[in-house]
Amino acid sequence: MTSTHAFWLAGRQATGEATFDVTSPWDGRLVGQVAVPTDAQIEEAVAAAHAVRDEFAATPAHVRAAALDHVSRRLVERTEEIAQLISAENGKPVKWARGEVGRAVSVFRFAAEEARRFNGGEAQRLDTDAGGVGRLALTRRFPKGAVLGIAPFNFPLNLCAHKIAPAIAVGAPIILKPAPATPLSGLILGELLAETELPAGSWSVLPVPNDRMPALVQDERLPVISFTGSDKVGYAIMDSVPRKHCTLELGGNGAAVVLGDFASEQDLDWAATRIATFSNYQGGQSCISVQRVIADATVYERLLPKIVAAVETQVTGDPSDSATDVGPLVSEDAAKRVESWVEEAVQAGAKLLAGGKRDGASYAPTVLVDVPADTTLACEEVFGPVLTVKKVDGEAEAFAAVNDSKYGLQAGVFTHDVQTAFRAHRALEVGGVIIGDVPSYRADQMPYGGAKQSGVGREGVRYAMDDYTYERVLVLTGLAL
Repeated sequence: MTSTHAFWLAGRQATGEATFDVTSPWDGRLVGQVAVPTDAQIEEAVAAAHAVRDEFAATPAHVRAAALDHVSRRLVERTEEIAQLISAENGKPVKWARGEVGRAVSVFRFAAEEARRFNGGEAQRLDTDAGGVGRLALTRRFPKGAVLGIAPFNFPLNLCAHKIAPAIAVGAPIILKPAPATPLSGLILGELLAETELPAGSWSVLPVPNDRMPALVQDERLPVISFTGSDKVGYAIMDSVPRKHCTLELGGNGAAVVLGDFASEQDLDWAATRIATFSNYQGGQSCISVQRVIADATVYERLLPKIVAAVETQVTGDPSDSATDVGPLVSEDAAKRVESWVEEAVQAGAKLLAGGKRDGASYAPTVLVDVPADTTLACEEVFGPVLTVKKVDGEAEAFAAVNDSKYGLQAGVFTHDVQTAFRAHRALEVGGVIIGDVPSYRADQMPYGGAKQSGVGREGVRYAMDDYTYERVLVLTGLAL
């Protein structure tokens, strides 16, 4: 039986005049009905966030940290329930959904730890010049104001956590807009935050339809925007508010490089297994899923059949089954888009080695080679369970192939050579280089973001806290230093 989910308005439950249905991408069943905020309620939330900004910024660190710790603990207590909810609304296999809850637990814990040590101040003596004798500068960080956090559907709990937790940690009010396809996980965070003693207005969770988002984006009372999603939407937001501070995480087409020194059978088995797993996890709907494999010619012929075999062992099916590796995409339209990109590539001369079949919202794990460079699949982020494999001659050509993309989020390099690792770090135009593994590794406390059209700014709790705040200098005069 489904229920109607209220939204969270300035820390309290509220209902609107209309609802919308949240359905399962797997079987179309109704998962829940969500109340939609009215224009008046949205205004109330924004006004409350703006009004509470000074009070919330001055809230003692222990109060903010205690609230974050509480959410972390409650997520642990409700892990299985929330994992099942993520799987139902998103189509994500429940084993991956459990992992997502675990990551959100860590995000709130990291934020609690950072809240306790952030903003302690940096002292700088100024008597290095004669005019600064007796003066001391103290630099601290203060919130820029209320934050508008816009989260995507692919990690409906953890990416909401990455918006909310850093904001609370620094004392910045936040209005969270979860993705319309997957609002229930974000609303769960509202439920847990409502159990805390944070001041009214310091947070709201508003499941606003996308066509009503521009008004929030334009509102001057929300000077910071943190957006995760497509490059088209992200840059449109930035262009529409050039005087606001925007952080954009806009995805990529992650490359896994397998170099010639990674050549033993054990090495190649490991690489193939990791590539197959992380080209298909979350149905390929991850910004750092493996989309491109770039293999040195000395290992290519042995690696390719191992990748195909590993991809073909991925278990597809009902996402509520713990044995399932690959569930449906978020919608049938998303699967049809992936299908059309693969068909375009095949018609242009690419060879299909596995998959290439759609069933409703599900798309079979797919491997292609000889993909022409000018096809959509070669140029854009597929956001589906599709993998291309390319042969190159040597390290320099491999690194050039990684960089031959408008995106630059993360790259993985399979090598045992530490010197190669440092050359990769210098040469690759990405936000993160993962050595010995796929680009899909992310620790939630590390800086996460990209270069080129993969966005601006960084997620990762401490780094988002920096983005939400600015430095303010206090100069003390007449001191005996």
